[in-house]
Amino acid sequence: MIAYILRRLVQAILILLGVSIVTYALLYMLPADPARQIAGRSATAETVANIREQLGLNLPFYEQYLRYLGNLLTGDFGRSYLQKTEVGELIAARLPATLLLMAGAIFCELLFGLTAGAIGAIKRNTPLDRGLMVASFVGVSAPQFVVGILMLYLFAVVLGWFPIGGYGTFAHLVLPSVSMGFLGAGWYSRMMRSSMLDVLRQDYVRTARAKGLGRARVFFVHAFPNALLPIIAMIGIDIGMFMSGIVVVESVFGWPGIGQLAWQAIQRVDIPIIMGVTLVSACAIVLGNLLADLVAPFIDPRIKLR
Repeated sequence: MIAYILRRLVQAILILLGVSIVTYALLYMLPADPARQIAGRSATAETVANIREQLGLNLPFYEQYLRYLGNLLTGDFGRSYLQKTEVGELIAARLPATLLLMAGAIFCELLFGLTAGAIGAIKRNTPLDRGLMVASFVGVSAPQFVVGILMLYLFAVVLGWFPIGGYGTFAHLVLPSVSMGFLGAGWYSRMMRSSMLDVLRQDYVRTARAKGLGRARVFFVHAFPNALLPIIAMIGIDIGMFMSGIVVVESVFGWPGIGQLAWQAIQRVDIPIIMGVTLVSACAIVLGNLLADLVAPFIDPRIKLR
């Protein structure tokens, strides 16, 4: 177990290094000039050149990247060009809100998706099953900003059940979580249905039924835990999907997380913030996949970590 974790951590470091190189290279090739953004439109060429020199933007790519990597190894994410604040402080201030939204969204998608998938497997080829699968297809296909705006209009503007936006109470959390959870629930319901159908055909399930065990006991004790195995891996992958989609949802609902911070930085070409948010998101994806792999053997002892 320890050797496996160490090997995965080494792989994670290499992945993060690759992500940092690719992201920094793409930002370096952007036609936008951060120095011009900071100086303003009316600034002279000399002022822009001085700012570029102060920030090190006049250096070759490899020098800029090595300087950034050296600072990163000491825990320094750099300083925001426009907000004049340490990037680490900005991310730390907004990360709790994003983690709270992510936890709420994962809870919603698991609640909706696993329930719909299990019911679809039990009621296979019935109108209820077909209706649930159509709903899951709609959930998978619908753009996040469309679902978010529709929910905001219906439940906040028309019905007035929830606040239009903001952060701070449970009521503020419901709509963003349900909006993100509805989209992810489509994947989980289809995966859960397929996995459950496969498990229900296994010999040990038929044996449990032949022994006279109740239907609920067969389902919850023998079938459901084994059907969850592919779902665990999806949760780890889901963290990465949330980190990409959370930008849209946070912008729609005015949620003060790192997604909104990243969107503002992209609009202003604030490279240190973009790099910081990207690396934090990559860390979340890597750790999510690692945790999913570590949890799997506890659910099914047949799985061995090698």
